[in-house]
Amino acid sequence: MQTIYIEHPHQYHEDDFPPLVMALGFFDGVHLGHRKVISSAAEKAEELGLHTAVMTFNPHPREVLGKSGPQACLTPLGKKEEEIAKLGADYLFVVRFTLQFAALTPQKFCDHYLIGLNVRHVTAGFDYSYGRLGKGTMETLPFHSRGRFTHSTVSKMEDGEEKISSTRIRHCLREGNTEEAARLLGRFYETEGTVVKGDQRGRTIGFPTANVDSRDQYLIPEPGVYITELKAGDTWYQGMCNVGYKPTFNSERPDQPVTEVHLFDFDGDLYDQTVTIRWHRRLRSEIPFPGIEGLIEQLNCDKRQALRYFSEDR
Repeated sequence: MQTIYIEHPHQYHEDDFPPLVMALGFFDGVHLGHRKVISSAAEKAEELGLHTAVMTFNPHPREVLGKSGPQACLTPLGKKEEEIAKLGADYLFVVRFTLQFAALTPQKFCDHYLIGLNVRHVTAGFDYSYGRLGKGTMETLPFHSRGRFTHSTVSKMEDGEEKISSTRIRHCLREGNTEEAARLLGRFYETEGTVVKGDQRGRTIGFPTANVDSRDQYLIPEPGVYITELKAGDTWYQGMCNVGYKPTFNSERPDQPVTEVHLFDFDGDLYDQTVTIRWHRRLRSEIPFPGIEGLIEQLNCDKRQALRYFSEDR
C-alpha cells in the first residue's frame, strides 16, 4: 500500500493516479463498520478492474474546528495506516485537516479530492458528510459528482440493535470493557508506548513491571487490572497490566494513571523500547491494601486467573 500525505491545496492531477475506487471516512479504530466500508470499496474495485483507495484525515476534525482538545485515538495515524494496509488497499490518502480545507464547499471537495484524484467510484457510510459545515451528504454526492464518478452508500452496521461506532468503542474502554471493545473492533484493542523507568517497586515484591508511556496518543482503558499481552521486538509475551494510581503506596493520588505490565515469562531489559499492549480482559478494579502482604496475595490470585485464561482453548 502506498501512503500519500496531502496538504491543501494539493498539486496532484488525475493522470497522477490510476482509476480509483475510494472509501471515505475518518476510520478511527478501523472497526467492523469501517471494515465494511473499505471491503465494499475493494469488492467494487475488483468488479470494475480498478485500484482500491482509502481517504482519511489528520488531525481529528474536532480538534481543528475547536469542538474539543487533543483527541486520544483508538488508532493514531501510524496504527490506522497499519490496519488499513491489512485490508488490501492500494493507496491511502491522508489529508491534513486544516481550517482552509474545512472551508471547501462540497463541490470543490469533490472537484479537487475525488475527480481531481481520478476517482471513478466512492463508497462511504450512510452518515458520511463532506465540505464546509458538513453540508455535503451521500444524498448530494450524485449532484456534486458532475457525472464523473458513481457511488455506493454502506448501511449502518449494528450489534445488539446499536450502531457499531468509534464512540461506542471508546465508551466500552472508558468502562474497562475491553472484551466488548474487541468484539466491535473485530480484533483485540492494542496500544503502543515506550517503556520508561518507574519507581521499580514491583521487582522488590516479585512482580517486576514495564512502565509503558503512551504519550496521550491512545485511549487507555479505565483504571484496573487487566489480562494483557505485550509485544517487544517480534515476540508476544503473556502478562497482566495495572492501570492506575497505586493507592497502596501513594497517600495522595497522582495527576495521571500509570500503565504497568508484568510479564510471566520474560527476563530482560525493555527500557526505551517501543512496545505494544494487547488488552484481553479486565479482572478487577484497582483497590488499596492495608499492607504489602495483602497486595502480593491479590497479585498472585490475578496471575493465576490470567494464566488460566491463556491456557483455555481460545
